[in-house]
Parts: sequence; C-alpha cells; structure tokens
Amino acid sequence: MVHSQGMRDVDLYAQILGVTAPWKVTTVDLDSVQQKVVVHLVYNPKKALTCPECDKKAPGYDTRVRRWRHLDTCQFQTILEAEVPRTNCPTHGVHQIHVPWSEPNSRFTALFEALVIDWLQEASISAVARLCNLSWDAVDGIMSRAVARGLARQTKEDLLFIGVDETSFQKRHEYVTVVSCLARGRVLYVADGHYKKALAGFYKGYSEEDLEKLEVVAMDMWKPYIMATREHVPSADSKIAFDRYHVAAHLNKAVDKVRRSEHRKLLENDDQRLTKTKYLWLQNPENMKAERRVEFSALKASALKTARAWAIKQAARDLWEYQTEGWARRGWLRWYGWAIRSRLEPVKHVARMVKTHLQGIITAVITYTTNAMSEGLNSVIQMLKKRACGFRNRERFRNAIYFHLGDLDLYPKALAAKAGDSAE
Repeated sequence: MVHSQGMRDVDLYAQILGVTAPWKVTTVDLDSVQQKVVVHLVYNPKKALTCPECDKKAPGYDTRVRRWRHLDTCQFQTILEAEVPRTNCPTHGVHQIHVPWSEPNSRFTALFEALVIDWLQEASISAVARLCNLSWDAVDGIMSRAVARGLARQTKEDLLFIGVDETSFQKRHEYVTVVSCLARGRVLYVADGHYKKALAGFYKGYSEEDLEKLEVVAMDMWKPYIMATREHVPSADSKIAFDRYHVAAHLNKAVDKVRRSEHRKLLENDDQRLTKTKYLWLQNPENMKAERRVEFSALKASALKTARAWAIKQAARDLWEYQTEGWARRGWLRWYGWAIRSRLEPVKHVARMVKTHLQGIITAVITYTTNAMSEGLNSVIQMLKKRACGFRNRERFRNAIYFHLGDLDLYPKALAAKAGDSAE
C-alpha cells in the first residue's frame, strides 16, 4: 500500500537532503508492502538552465526521469526520483544538468556513496554488497568512482623518499609495480607488470625539476627498475638505495644452499650434525631459546662449511652500522674479499652481486634507508587480495590498492561543498 505524505514529511526530507531552490521536494510516497520510500523532486521551470560542461546559459531540451538510491529511512529503502532537465548547448550539445545530491552518472546519492565508502574501508566488496542489498558490480562501481575522484584531486607532492616494489597479482607470476612515499607510507602509483616501462610510467608523470628533488629511491636489485631510474632520474646512481633486508635474504639463501649441500655429504658418512638445523642458521641468535642457543654455539664454532657461510652472513649485518661513505665502502670491500675467497659458491655468488650493486648498498647505509615501508604495504595488499578472494582483473586490483592505501580524498564533491557551506 502506497501512502502520500503531507507537508511535514516534504519539509523534513527537504531539510534532510539539503534541497534548496531551484529544486523542491513535492511529495513523499511510503510503500509499506515493499518497505520503500520514494521522494519526488522537481526543478523550478522558471529558473534559467546552464550547460553542465561550460556553465553558460543554455536553452532547455527536455526532461528525463532519474532515480537515486539514498540512505534508508529506518528500515525502509529510500529512493529519490526527479525529472531532470537537459540543456541544448550550442557548443556542447545535449547534456543533463547536474543535480546537487549526486555525482554525474551515479545511481546513488552522495550520502549513500559516502556510506558505502566507509563500509568498504572495513569489509570486502562482497560483504558490503550483502549489507547494502546491492550487486557486486554496483559496489565496485562506487569504489571505482571514488578512486577516480581521489586521483583527479591528487596534487603532486615533492618527491624526496620513495620506495619501489612489486607485488603479485595472481599465482601465475603476474605482478604489478607499486611506488610509495616512504615518509607518509602511502601508495603513489600502481602499474601493470614489473618491467622497465611500468616504473618509467611513474617518472614520466613528473618534470625533470621534480625528479631532481628526489633524494632516495629504495628498491631491490631488480634490473628493470634500476634501468628505468637511471634513464629518468638525474644523478640516479647516487639516489638508488638497495634494501638491507633484500641483501640479507640473498645471504640467508646462500647459507641454506651451503647447508643442504654439506648435509647430503655428511649423511653419506652417517653424520647427523646438520639434521633439523635449517632454522638455526637463519634465526637471529639473540632470539633463540636458551637450549637452542647452546646447541647452536657448538655448531657455529665447528669447522663446518655452513658455519663459515653463517659467519660471513653475520659479518655483513654489522656493515649497515657505518655512518660515512668512506668507512662503509672500505668495510664492504673487505667483506667482499673474505666472501669471494670463501670457496663457497653460493656465498661467492652473493658477493659478486654485492660488488655490482655496491653504490646502492652504501647509499642505503649512509641514508639509513630501508624498504620496510614498501614491504609493509605489500603485506597489506596481499591481505586485501586474500580478503577479496582474488580480483577478476588488474584494474580492480589497482583500484583496491589506491582505495585503501593511496590516502586519497574519496568522497563525492557534493559532500565537500556542504561541509564548506557549514563552515561558513
């Protein structure tokens, strides 16, 4: 049963919606069976129309009935319905005028979109779709529009310290490149792939003067990222910083390769010394339990090749404490000499890699730079992917990253305008 409400309800909804001339709430219909409220609005025909493209006066063309989902009235779904005029601009042709309660091309009011945006900060698209009785695509559309608004409003900040990392999109070795601001911990840029052009696209968005201000570009030793940075960033070699944890990861892998090889040979003589010791060699001794520390003390003091590889790895940890470039360079070159003479091929492989990328390592040492912030963002990205049970395509994956980690202004313009009016 549909009930048409009186002037009191008309005035109430006019105030709730913030509707002012030339728009007017005419009637409010309550459907108690379908649990729905329909609010009807009209535009004052005496009010001159303006083209939404150029904001110049333009003659009317016709009107079209449009509907928008609004915030629920108690448990009732609320719909706004209006006959929206279209103008016939001599320059831009026929266009529908903008309405103050919604963004262009949206089927939802600004307040409803803001509610969905708030929910999306806390839950997955599927969960929000169930809570709001919307389709998955409708919620995804709200997220996409929010991200587009945020990116359009984004102002370029001075690039000082940025981190570059890759994160997996799907299991088939598909990646996206993520550039983040290390100072603010927010994502600046997301691009498909993890090759040179992916990072080059970010740099091309800035002038040479902007890129000259860059002080540090933290990354792992991925050649395409190095090439892109050298091609676009002035004095790039003095700004590229290779993350200490990336170097440590390579050394841990080298120690484990030495252990596995030596373990196989020891087992041929029924020597069990390295059995179940994998994580002893990878763990920081300070974090070991007392009994494990005693066990490990005997192993690391032995003549095992694995013990020698571990000692070289540990020595590299101390090299990150240098404060001047000269001492850091001498320290790392001494370490390189020891590692390259170790006769342990996995260790020698890492030593060669360190020497090739030595300037970037020294830059990281003296600037105290790590890519931990980028790695942290990467962990959040993977959590978002898991919560969403994966993404259908890269565009939706990028939108989710920007939405949650871009620190963007996501809300509709209509809300910002109302907030400004209230402040005045």
